[in-house]
Amino acid sequence: MRLDDLRRLPVFDGLTGDQLAELLAAGTEVRIEPGIDLFHEGEYADFWWVLVEGAVDLVRHIGREETVVGRMSVAGRWAGGFRAWDEHGVYLATGRGVIDGRLLRLPSGVLRELCDTWFPFGGHLIEGLYGTARTIESTVRQREALVTLGTLAAGLAHEINNPAAAATRSVDALEGACQTLLSSLGRLAQGGISARQLSTLDGLRTEIEPRTALEDALGMADHEEALSTWLSRHGIERDWVIAPPLAAAGVDVAWCERVAVVLEGAALEAGLEWVASTVTAAALMSELKEATRRISELVDAVGSYSQMDRASRQHIDITDGLESTLVMLGHKLRKGVMVVRDYDADIPRIEAYPGELNQVWTNLIDNAADAMDGAGTLRLTTRADGDFVVVEVGDTGPGMSPGVAERAFNAFYTTKDLGAGTGLGLDVARRIIMERHGGTISIDSQPGGTVLRVRLPARAPQ
Repeated sequence: MRLDDLRRLPVFDGLTGDQLAELLAAGTEVRIEPGIDLFHEGEYADFWWVLVEGAVDLVRHIGREETVVGRMSVAGRWAGGFRAWDEHGVYLATGRGVIDGRLLRLPSGVLRELCDTWFPFGGHLIEGLYGTARTIESTVRQREALVTLGTLAAGLAHEINNPAAAATRSVDALEGACQTLLSSLGRLAQGGISARQLSTLDGLRTEIEPRTALEDALGMADHEEALSTWLSRHGIERDWVIAPPLAAAGVDVAWCERVAVVLEGAALEAGLEWVASTVTAAALMSELKEATRRISELVDAVGSYSQMDRASRQHIDITDGLESTLVMLGHKLRKGVMVVRDYDADIPRIEAYPGELNQVWTNLIDNAADAMDGAGTLRLTTRADGDFVVVEVGDTGPGMSPGVAERAFNAFYTTKDLGAGTGLGLDVARRIIMERHGGTISIDSQPGGTVLRVRLPARAPQ
């Protein structure tokens, strides 16, 4: 490597020929070979790497996947060297060769010595800036992660609580129904009921068809009162136990009259109680099945949302991510927010990073819900546009002012109070859409409504 190779690099502007010669003497030329790692994420950053020519990918492990988070492809770009100012400094990514070329590798200790000799004041500033930035970034990231995790965990707990509580209630009630069923069956046996009578009673039981439509409360009360009156008139003492489930199942007085032809006396009460308990047990089993199905759906939605068990880059149906995000944020949308889905059935599957897109949908939907303050319409639209898929998230909130809309994608800009939101700003959403997927994201806001429009290519860029 020659001095002229270093003179043309912007990072060395202002250095004298002697200083460049000193750098060259202390450094080493390292060849770039495609696919070969130069340094590794997490290892101590003992060297400062300066690109002279070629290209190097910066790769990080995210979950179980390797993700390219950046590329050094412009001469003068550099990486590493952090131990020059921090004894605990490590490489933030793995450097992997992409295009043949060369790098200057300089030991971090030498870099610190040269900085202290050539511009000591600048060295002290860098050390202070590095330490301060690292502390702030660590604190902010931890805070954002906790806020996001807390928001999603609270939402998921809220969603699971209802079906879990329903399942618990159903199981408790089912235990009582089964005990009543067995005791009534025992009383039938003690009363000397014949096999023919039991068979006829079971046939009448099978004729009961669950209601397909709920009766109004007043009508149900009248229906139950009519059954209770009939039961009392036939000497049945436990009418308050028997009438409600029979009424809920749609049993009428005419059906009871048919049972009275088959059974009489104590056998009639035991037989009707047996039928009522079987109806109750069936209804509780149906409720339990529905509750557990809902819990299973929530677990599936969480898996779809997190994408923890899947490859990071996939061919996906964009609506799957939108739906799983709605589940995760369901607690914010249930009260006064109406969700309108306008999905184009003919949109193509796209090649994307679904876990990252779900973060974007979370941010956009959460922002829309906050803008409406619990009351309004959330509209989710998908449509095809040539080789692109367009996703729109619209709300009926007050809208953004021109100044806010203009700055919405700026880094660190937010209009929310501390601790509010998901911790994922629109700047991060913009970078996920534009840099990771080669798409665009824009805002169309006016008084009474805002639309965030995401345009994604069907095939993600390499």
